[in-house]
Amino acid sequence: MNENLFASFSTPTVLNQPATIPIILFPAMLVLASKHPINNQLATIQQNLTQLTLKQMMMTHNAKGQTWSLMLMSLITFIAMTNLLGLLPYSFTPTTQLSMNLAMAIPLWAGTVMMGLRFKTKNSLAHLLPQGTPTPLIPMLVAIETISLLIQPMALAVRLTANITAGHLLMHLIGNAALALSTTNFSLTLLTSTLLALLIVLEIAVALIQAYVFTLLVSLYLHN
Repeated sequence: MNENLFASFSTPTVLNQPATIPIILFPAMLVLASKHPINNQLATIQQNLTQLTLKQMMMTHNAKGQTWSLMLMSLITFIAMTNLLGLLPYSFTPTTQLSMNLAMAIPLWAGTVMMGLRFKTKNSLAHLLPQGTPTPLIPMLVAIETISLLIQPMALAVRLTANITAGHLLMHLIGNAALALSTTNFSLTLLTSTLLALLIVLEIAVALIQAYVFTLLVSLYLHN
């Protein structure tokens, strides 16, 4: 009960060395790579989910935009596996770190912006000024649209960080409450434990949804 509320978000160390990199690389080991002509049931489910997700993200893209499909699928798989692994006891969730999420968001956003300026220069610049804007408002609207463009990677990173962190904090608080009530009131302990179980199910859904939202927004930035 005296544990720091934010202790689970501190970077873990092994022999006084940060263990973040091995933790980040660990989800890649969980993705099945079938070497046999006939897949097992788990590999088949994984392939079907991959194809369904890829179809949803790529339906609005042309052939050139679909060349990003491998990168986007790798991104959503990595974020989803990292979020889910963070729900295990005594584990660490790298996506609760704003610095890591910014490290993912900024290069992806910059890549989409530079590709847009290179291949669709007129369309990219046209987004900075809505059609039919009165002349006196042009400087203000250009400034507003430029700022909104520049804060897109920050919005991506903060959205993922806030949603994952909030869920972990809530589970921590409810878990401590259930532990404190376990010696005083059985009915309240049962109610709190049930609430905690439902919250864990919700957090599993949030972990998957946030991975999909992050990748989908990157895909939409690419489309624009």
